[in-house]
Parts: sequence; C-alpha cells; structure tokens
Amino acid sequence: MGNDKIKTQPLAFNSQAKDEMLESASNFYNMVRSRRTVREFSDKPVPKEIIENCLRAAGTAPSGANHQPWHFAVISDPELKYKIREGAEEEEREFYESRAPQEWLNALAPLGTDANKPFLEIAPYLIVIFGEKFSFDIEGNKQKNYYVSESVGIATGILITALHNAGLATLTHTPAPMKFLNELVGRPATEKPYMILVTGYPAENAEVPAITRKSLGEIASFKGDD
Repeated sequence: MGNDKIKTQPLAFNSQAKDEMLESASNFYNMVRSRRTVREFSDKPVPKEIIENCLRAAGTAPSGANHQPWHFAVISDPELKYKIREGAEEEEREFYESRAPQEWLNALAPLGTDANKPFLEIAPYLIVIFGEKFSFDIEGNKQKNYYVSESVGIATGILITALHNAGLATLTHTPAPMKFLNELVGRPATEKPYMILVTGYPAENAEVPAITRKSLGEIASFKGDD
C-alpha cells in the first residue's frame, strides 16, 4: 500500500503577464504592510462566516507529508473566554514576576505589555491554535506528523494575513506554559497549543506602538544575476 502511486490532477495555475505580476505583488505588499498587532479591541460582533473563510485559507497551507497537523479551536463563548483569560493571566503573572529574565522584560517594556489581558474577554473571537503530534489515516491508523512546528507556523501566518485582508485586527498571545488550554477547550494531550490568536475589530480609539520595520536589505540577500 505504501508504494501506491499518488493520484494527480492538472495544476490550476493563473499565469499573469510581468506587469500584472508586479502590480499584484505591489498591491499585496501595500495591503499587508498596514497590518499591526492590536491590544485594544472592540466587542463589536464579527460574522462567523468571515472567520470560517479565513480558517479555510489557513487550511490551504503546505505541510509535512500533507498531514495538515493543525487544529483551530474557535472560542466566542463569554464564559469560556473568561476562563481562558484567568488561566492566561495566572501564567503571565508568574512570567513577569519570576520566570522572565530581565533582558526579556527590557525588550518588552517599549510595547507596554503586562500580565493584564482584558482583550481575551473583549474581542469577539479567540482562536486557539494547536499542533497535532499524531494524526490518523482514513482507516484509523495512527501516523506520525512531520515538521509540525513549521507547518503550523505557515498556516498561522496565512490565517493572520487572511484576517487582516478581511478587515479584522489580530493579536498573537502566547502565555507560557499553555497546557491549561487543552483542558479548557477539550483538546487531547497529543496536541500542543502554539498560541491564542485574538481577532476582531480594533477599538475605536486604539493606539499601537510607533515602530519601524527592517528594510529589504536587512532581511534578505540575493545571490546571482538579476
């Protein structure tokens, strides 16, 4: 069975002229560069269909052996959001008071973060992202997943970009440790929580830190002819 040849189908590829490609690349960059991490959210409801379509986009991400080792637990229930906030703030207090090295605290200081996380209750949706160490094939056989962290990271990046493109703000929140999330949202111990992705509309007067991003020359190098 392991030697069976994989089924194939024609590639659906949208070819564009060079000028169209340049315009598409420029338009995408201009859209995504306006994305900012937001910590002040509105409680304005977000249509569930928007979240569903953004999750469908995340599900198109490449993954090791195409095992798609991710699970997105979508939380909108106020009581459960409150419990997640309680658990996260408990871990965050320990982090800020005893676990975090001073160097890390110094790096966080300009962002104004602390153990208080009201956005976990205010934002309409929390998406808890899990990586699956194992999965099961169509016959129910357990199979190891490969490149789980890399695969989940790519899917999360697509999800963040899809939500931004849909007009929503996001915040990546990673209380440590995060095992309390498995029990709260009913996920098995074989899944590792990677982050809480907070999403919704930004608060009306939301502010973000004034930051700069590295230039292309600082983040990329090119070897070879143009």
